Amino acid sequence: MSTTLAATALLMGLAGGVHCAAMCGAACGAISGAGGGSRTRSLLLFQAGRLAGYAAAGAVAAGTVQAFAGLTSQTAALRPAWTLFHLAVLAWGMGLLVLARQPAWVQQAGRGAWSRVRPLAAAPTGSFIAGLLWTFMPCGLLYSALLVASLSGGPLDGALSMALFAAGSALWLLAAPALFLRLRGAGNRLREDWGTRASGLLLALAAGWALWMDLGERIALWCGIGTGS
Repeated sequence: MSTTLAATALLMGLAGGVHCAAMCGAACGAISGAGGGSRTRSLLLFQAGRLAGYAAAGAVAAGTVQAFAGLTSQTAALRPAWTLFHLAVLAWGMGLLVLARQPAWVQQAGRGAWSRVRPLAAAPTGSFIAGLLWTFMPCGLLYSALLVASLSGGPLDGALSMALFAAGSALWLLAAPALFLRLRGAGNRLREDWGTRASGLLLALAAGWALWMDLGERIALWCGIGTGS
């Protein structure tokens, strides 16, 4: 896994943490209070489940893209699709950077998913299960991190990338119940936008780097063919 992508994943978690605290602070507070045992234990179980779920999702994303990349390298007709994938990632990042918001369908789906996840948090191990299921929450920043993980090169690298993202954002979410109250005050919109824009910029840079590396490989291949002829 490249240091660039690892740093990008961690910085996305740290930079997007303000957004996470603003959007999920109330939910994290509810989970930490709904699970069995102490509030701190429930919150830690939730974060452990969230880290495990994110890492598993990163492994799947990276493994899938790795297989797709291998297929495109052997089939010239599919190579434009690989380039289009990187361009789509770049467009997503630029959208976050410019608009500082997620698509409306993401927010609506998120509310629906949370209504199904919340009852599970009341079980003795509900906080951990809720953390695992948090991976399926429709969150633009989470999707952005998964896109970065998908470019990491393999399942283990993808898992590490998402673990770094989860760890970075967890620093904010562990303090979310208290931080959420402050973020509701003056400047909340500005702080939330800043985190979204920063994550969008990092995602766009990662996609641009992937496009540049892909272009470099094609130029090298073309030069090799030209030299051989």
